[in-house]
This record gives sequence, structure tokens and C-alpha cells, in this order.
Amino acid sequence: MPRVADHDARHGQITDAVQRLIVRDGLTAVTVARTAAEAGVSVGLVQHYFTAKDEMLLATFTCVNRRFTARVDELVNRGEAEGRTIAVMLRQALAELLPLDDTRRAEHLVRLAFADQAAHNTRLATVQKETLADIRSRVAQAIHNGKVCGEVTGTVDAADQALRIVACTDGLALHTHIDPDGTPEPAILAALDDQIGRVFTGTCRRARRCQEA
Repeated sequence: MPRVADHDARHGQITDAVQRLIVRDGLTAVTVARTAAEAGVSVGLVQHYFTAKDEMLLATFTCVNRRFTARVDELVNRGEAEGRTIAVMLRQALAELLPLDDTRRAEHLVRLAFADQAAHNTRLATVQKETLADIRSRVAQAIHNGKVCGEVTGTVDAADQALRIVACTDGLALHTHIDPDGTPEPAILAALDDQIGRVFTGTCRRARRCQEA
């Protein structure tokens, strides 16, 4: 067990260093030597875990997605315990993709760096495509659940609307990154609410029962 724990800690130490380099100096700053210096470890140790820059970036991208998923799962669990509507929980989950604070801005920069590399790397492009498909699948499932509870009309195409909602979220994230002063947080969240509200037009039956009780 100590060896596994040490492996995970070292791996995280290196991927955290990669993220800091991307945020501070850009993707071109990510080299084995600079990553080792940033992480406070030897070049040999970095090379023990990663043999190429693309591998370091893939591991960092995977770590960012894991953290995002953990936050979303926590929001959903809390939302279900507090009786929030699916639309509210979906909005909170998607807002985790928007660069509205230091943590999410750093993660967004990693995603942009990964997208840049994936444009010229089939392996990274495959991971990027799978990651996007997973996010759209989660949104489609939320829409399906909305149909069950009455928040979404039964005729709505969940996959089609999930595509639109995720595309809108990605666009809002990019606009926030490019022009943060011209895209204030209230306006960004209002735009996201508007897109979700086009799909979640009904009232949750569970919420109605709570109001009547």
C-alpha cells in the first residue's frame, strides 16, 4: 500500500506541476526538465512516469476531468438530498466547466492546451472525443430523468438537446476566457439558464408534492 500511495502522490505532484506551467507560461513551457524543476523532483523521476510531453498532458487532462467529475457528483448528491430540481443540478454541474474562478480557469487552460495538441495527435483526439461524448451522455441522461419527473416534455430528443446545451456551455467558456471583462458572470450564468430553460419547461412532480405537503 505505501508504494501505491507514493506512486499516486508522485504522479499527482508531476501533473500538478504541468498544470501550473500551462497556466503560468503556456503549453510550450511544458518540457520534462521544466516540469521536474516545477515539481521539485529529478528529471529521471519524471521520465520514470512519463516518456513524452503528450503523456504528461494526457495525464494532466485526465486529472482535471477526474476533479471535475468528483465536484459534479458531489453537487448532484447534495442536490438530491436537498430536493433540488434536475434543471438546477444540471446548471450547477455545467457551471463547473466555466472559467469563473482560479480553479476553473486553470482547468480550462489545460483543456485548451489539450485541444491544441489533439488537433495533431490521433491518440489525444480520441481521448478528447470520448471525454466530450461522456459529458453529452451525462447531460442527455439528466434530460431523460427530467422526462420521468415531469421537468421535460416527453417528445424532447435528449441527445439533440444535450448537444446544444454542451455546445452552448463550451461557447460560453471560450467567450469568458477570451474576454472576461466583457462577459460578466451574471450574464454567462443567465445565458446558461436560458439554454437549459428551453428544455426544462415543466415542474418536477416531486417538487409539487413537497409544496403540497
